[in-house]
Amino acid sequence: MSDDGVHDNLALRIRFLSTWITVFAGFISVSALADEPLHEVIDRLIAAKVPAYAEVVAPLAGDDEFLRRVTLDLTGTIPTAEEARRFCDDSDPDKRSRLIDQLLGGPQYARHMQRVFDLLLMRRLPEMNVPTAQWQTYLRQSFAENKPWDQITREILGADGVDPDHCGPARFYLDRQGDADVITRDLGRIFLGADLECAQCHHHPEIDDWKQEDYYGLSAFIVRSFVFTDKDEKKSFAEKAEGDVEFISAFDVRDKKSQETKSTPPRVFGGPPIEEPKFEKGQEYEVAPADNVRPIPKFSRRDQLAESIIGTEHNRFARTAANRLWAMMMGRGLIHPVDHDHAGNPPSHPELLNRLGQEFATQKFDIQWLLREIALSRTYQLSSRHTASDLPTVALKDKSFARAILKPLSPAQLARAMLEATGEANVQRAALGDQLTEKTLDENLFKYEEEFVNRFGGPPGKPPEQFESTISQILFLSNHETIQNLIASKEGNLTDRLLRFTEEESAATADELFFSILSRLPTEQDVQDVSECLAGQTEESRTAAIEDLIWALITSPEFRFNH
Repeated sequence: MSDDGVHDNLALRIRFLSTWITVFAGFISVSALADEPLHEVIDRLIAAKVPAYAEVVAPLAGDDEFLRRVTLDLTGTIPTAEEARRFCDDSDPDKRSRLIDQLLGGPQYARHMQRVFDLLLMRRLPEMNVPTAQWQTYLRQSFAENKPWDQITREILGADGVDPDHCGPARFYLDRQGDADVITRDLGRIFLGADLECAQCHHHPEIDDWKQEDYYGLSAFIVRSFVFTDKDEKKSFAEKAEGDVEFISAFDVRDKKSQETKSTPPRVFGGPPIEEPKFEKGQEYEVAPADNVRPIPKFSRRDQLAESIIGTEHNRFARTAANRLWAMMMGRGLIHPVDHDHAGNPPSHPELLNRLGQEFATQKFDIQWLLREIALSRTYQLSSRHTASDLPTVALKDKSFARAILKPLSPAQLARAMLEATGEANVQRAALGDQLTEKTLDENLFKYEEEFVNRFGGPPGKPPEQFESTISQILFLSNHETIQNLIASKEGNLTDRLLRFTEEESAATADELFFSILSRLPTEQDVQDVSECLAGQTEESRTAAIEDLIWALITSPEFRFNH
């Protein structure tokens, strides 16, 4: 063999070996990536999108800032003063992960998620045909059991309300009065991240992705359904065996006689149409319609709805849910607004959103698992604070997630946080005595929450999309008797506790005041302010001064926002 032949053979073998090394290295990297915890993936992909990330990223939040934030996000209220002190004094390096697990496993988590998803799914629509309490119990139990999101979706979209003991999830349909248009818009918005309202009469004028056929493809699942009332006036969601959607584009300005009427079978976002079996005339029903008889078709379009939504191409259902949970924790969606998922509004971090959706689905839509991974990430635990020295980095946009985003408290969060801060929750705990449970305490405090929701939650069916402050709300916080009663001294509340300190104990007074309301130690300036406010006061004027201090803090921006 010539030298050239030897060299050629050797070169071939080297190339062959190099190829296998590359393949093997790729295999190792893929395996390593698969083993990388999601919270570390979050941090890596967030950092990759910000130039000089290490130089501009906010520092890690302090223990007090993290404690208040994660407690509000996972339970809807603030920690007690005792909980705040205990956490800040704890030297265990794993205390943050332990806290996250503790919050996710507690009853307040389930009740908070009930409130969050009640607002998402029902928009504070008035009670019509299903008792709100049954619906809320269904949601709370679902989150207490950590039901997968796809299971909750199947139960809600498959509910008909026939069984009186399990009619809670049917509220989604029945308290929308079975209105196919209202239901269609909410199906797209909630489960698919697409507010299709403007695609009802024509292709969406601003979003090329959303066609009129997309709207009516969803509507076709619902168009045969209606609210049925039996002889006992009991409502249920029934379905006929016939009926199709027909539509004409409002942009079609031709003579009405020549306008093109279109139709579409049930389908989700251009996916495959649902194949519908054909029956001979008169054989379409298991139970034929008649007076006071609820019809049951042999083939139900609505029975196909949940699976069609959950199985959407590119796992749109999973990414929509993951984006909503991310927004709940982070204050902004990776797709923002969360119901505007289309090509013209790409995610701020496409790879991260895809990963969140994929892993959420792989973990069988385990909501607690995803919330835990988000909360464990350094990205979630960054501070929202900045000082004069890092003002140039403040220009970073919220969508960079290089600093925690300020999130206004929801009306329910504001109410619960205020009840905890002023000590009213403690008063009610003491009053309940041996009867104290999370449920009984919630029942005693609910009237306050309801008042805050009515004042801050917007009109029924139309919750505000962003933070707003009205004159009515300002006056309520300024001088309404509800706020005054929360502040007024009663045994065991914050005012009562602060009155037990002497004038010489101004530092201890400030400590109790700030831990109770803001979940943090007072600064030197805070202590000085409290001391000056209480100096030289008579017994009567001291009470008024303490009440003023409490009012100033519970109406401050630091209290009103989750940060």
